Amino acid sequence: MFVAVSDPIGAGLIASLARPGGNFTGLQNYEASITGKWLAMLKEIEPRLTRAGLVGDPQSTDFGYFLRASKAVAPSLVIDIVPLGVENAADIERAIDSFARVANGGLVVPPGSTTILHRNLIIALAARHRLPAVYAFRFFVAAGGLMSYATDLAEQYRQAATYVDRILRGEKPADLPVQAPTKFETVVNLKTAAALGLTVPPGILVGADEAID
Repeated sequence: MFVAVSDPIGAGLIASLARPGGNFTGLQNYEASITGKWLAMLKEIEPRLTRAGLVGDPQSTDFGYFLRASKAVAPSLVIDIVPLGVENAADIERAIDSFARVANGGLVVPPGSTTILHRNLIIALAARHRLPAVYAFRFFVAAGGLMSYATDLAEQYRQAATYVDRILRGEKPADLPVQAPTKFETVVNLKTAAALGLTVPPGILVGADEAID
């Protein structure tokens, strides 16, 4: 059983979300449509934004999953998606430095082991270049990132426990549909917004589960 996997089909774990087949089922941490929310938040906090750099490891299946989804929704928001494929710290610095040379940009940082490992560097580069950024996990915002719209991971693991119980009672993983996330949290760092010269709009502030000063 898996938890916190975004693209289990692309990763080869299951045949379909409704009927996984084989010996795997579990919980997605994000559906592809989440990219629309992330991009909309960027546009709302910085209306002049016309470019969004999607930061992630191109070797991971998740990067392609989120890239395809973001490219599909971006035209409706008048945003160009710029893939920023990175595999290490040097890649991250080079990619974000280059991206920031053109005005009206922002960053989208979906889940990924590379970006989690180097989160402090990404946050520092966003601050250096005054780039608004939206992240897939609250802990980025707690460390100084601008904002996140994130799955409630504690809720995911509670849901996972019910699936484990059902499997132990004899149900087959192949017959249990993959569950999509049901609870999300919006977190915004007001201090970071002020440092970037941004005013957090009421739509984000009122809907925020947490505002960090």
